[in-house]
Amino acid sequence: MIWHTVVSQPFALGESPFWQASGGVLYGVDVAGKQLWRTMPGSGYMDRWDMPAEPGCIAPARSGGALDGWIVVLRDRICRITDWGGALHEIARLPIDPATERGNDGRCDAQGRFWVGTIHEPASGPRQPVAALYCIDGLSGTTKVRKVLDGVSNANGLAWSPDRRTMYWADTPSHRVMKYACDVSGYPQGEGEVFIRFDSKPDGWTPGEPGYGGRPDGAAVDVDGNYWCAMYEGGRVLQISPQGRILANHYTPALCPTMPCFGGNDGRTLYVTSARQGRSRDELAQLPLSGCVFAMRVGVAGLPTQPWREISHGF
Repeated sequence: MIWHTVVSQPFALGESPFWQASGGVLYGVDVAGKQLWRTMPGSGYMDRWDMPAEPGCIAPARSGGALDGWIVVLRDRICRITDWGGALHEIARLPIDPATERGNDGRCDAQGRFWVGTIHEPASGPRQPVAALYCIDGLSGTTKVRKVLDGVSNANGLAWSPDRRTMYWADTPSHRVMKYACDVSGYPQGEGEVFIRFDSKPDGWTPGEPGYGGRPDGAAVDVDGNYWCAMYEGGRVLQISPQGRILANHYTPALCPTMPCFGGNDGRTLYVTSARQGRSRDELAQLPLSGCVFAMRVGVAGLPTQPWREISHGF
């Protein structure tokens, strides 16, 4: 299986891709570039929209039974968008200090709740395990923000099994993905357990050297329940069985893939975003497509993208 380039103009930090079947559009964010973007793969169409703050993640929204815009996290604000390029309607805020923390990886579950993990970004010094996972629920007519899990410094890898009885969540710097038993609605219960753990970065390792397989970033799940995880600085996307066994390594044209998603007419096209920000000149010379979006055909379909569902906020 071979990757091809979907978006050839690189992002600084591409993230949060999702496929919207109606129209055949791939959406995502450039966190460091402070942009939302959308493209129709193969058409040459590409649209970027500047944001007032870093967008951590984006998801489609549904209102009254029909798709109706998007929901996006802008650092600590949760915003609804009904028209591309239009107004940003703030509907909630994450209870964080935006000077040292921001919204990061997130997606909606089958119940229409928006789940957002945060990342600790201090001005100096190492990241601390003060980030958390929040559930933003708009089904009751008023938006509610609840902290569900905490104790991480960079939340990533959020996904659910096809039956919604298992939730996956990663803390990227700790090199581990956790799994949590869920109730019938997909809400996590208990402390969770380690799903898979990866070796830490060796002391003195530099990009391009062997001996390091990367750390878990964004993820997606296929219809067979396999967990697909982008390995930042590992230059690969892994397919991992529900039992935690690595089934396949798909090496990418960038050292820092950030998040996969499934799309295409049959759900069997795997897309992955990547990062360019902070990479060395030598690395970019060797991997000039860093920051681009890639796609390849795979043998299994992914779970469909779930939209945010709400009553109405009067706009």
